[in-house]
Amino acid sequence: MAALTARRLALLVAANTALAPLAIDAYLPAMPSIAAAIDASVHHTELSLSVFLLGFALGQLICGPLSDRLGRKPVLMTGLVVFLFASLALTQVGSLASLWSWRFIQALGGGACVVNSAAIVRDQFSGREAARVMSTMVMILMMAPLVAPALGSALLHLADWWLIFMFLAVYALFVILLLGRYLPETHGRDPDAPSAGQILNNYLSVLKHREAMGYIAAVSMSFAGMFAFITGSPYLYMEHYGLSSALYPFVFGANILIMASSNRLNIRLLRTRTPQQNLLLGLGIQLAAGLSLVALLITGLDSIYTIAPMMVVFVGMQGLISPNAMSSMLDHFPKMSATATALQGCLQFTCGAAAGALVGAFEIASAWPTVAVMLSATLLGNLAVRILAGAALKKAAPAA
Repeated sequence: MAALTARRLALLVAANTALAPLAIDAYLPAMPSIAAAIDASVHHTELSLSVFLLGFALGQLICGPLSDRLGRKPVLMTGLVVFLFASLALTQVGSLASLWSWRFIQALGGGACVVNSAAIVRDQFSGREAARVMSTMVMILMMAPLVAPALGSALLHLADWWLIFMFLAVYALFVILLLGRYLPETHGRDPDAPSAGQILNNYLSVLKHREAMGYIAAVSMSFAGMFAFITGSPYLYMEHYGLSSALYPFVFGANILIMASSNRLNIRLLRTRTPQQNLLLGLGIQLAAGLSLVALLITGLDSIYTIAPMMVVFVGMQGLISPNAMSSMLDHFPKMSATATALQGCLQFTCGAAAGALVGAFEIASAWPTVAVMLSATLLGNLAVRILAGAALKKAAPAA
């Protein structure tokens, strides 16, 4: 246990958490090929992304309390096995219904895995140290969506779309072997863990915790804004603004580089600032970027050269928002960190699915649907954290 340093823990949980961005982003370039293979429209095939997010949210909601009761590793390893077998099944899908079904099952396994990551960090650390470890974890796992679209495109051209899901199965096997060998149990079986009725009461206690819900709203709305971008960016960049498909992965990857940079900045700022202060900084910059996007559209100055940098700033603030909101929220629930993380993850991915569906619902040849959802999300996040967690934020202010 002594060998489980902050850096090693961050590496292990990042390898686990990377399952989600890989499963979301790697198959994006293959959407048309998958649609043709299962004889479905591209729009219906794209809905498999929202199906995945809903399954991911449900997986976290169910498996968070199980993790508090049975221990982190049993739930984590079971989720990885489910993810692995669902990925293998996805290589053989022949209909839209089977694609949606297996993506949902794959997401349930992925949710069981990822809900444990933040809980494992909270088992070992708290406060500023937890925020630092989560920042390192997020910075490492941000490399997954950076390479995922390019990796998916390469696998698509190397063989076909099925090879992308085969890769996800192989990666899950790698994580199983890695965590099985190097990750100790950080929580253990708890015979006094709550019953089903108590679990519902625990969820209610989180929902009733005003300050915690402020942090959950901040990270959920920020994620919703990011997912609005992810959903709309292929059309926005390649069709609306004429960016070539060869350049799209590089422009998309710029978002991840800024996220990684803001994570590094967060780690440095935590030496002298509180997580709450850094959270407000990230939310403020994100709101400014959202307002700038609207101004560009209103004035007609929008182009790939003006829109893309503002999109990068907006999405890149995840590095300041997510780790600080999560660590601030978990500090209030040391005895049921996985349950609190499960609820937060469920709300976060549900908001992401809703944002993506909203962007896709407006079949308008314009940047407005994407930008409007992004701005609405960051406005709600900024307002919610100040209204619900205002007292705690004021207490944190003098530490600047």
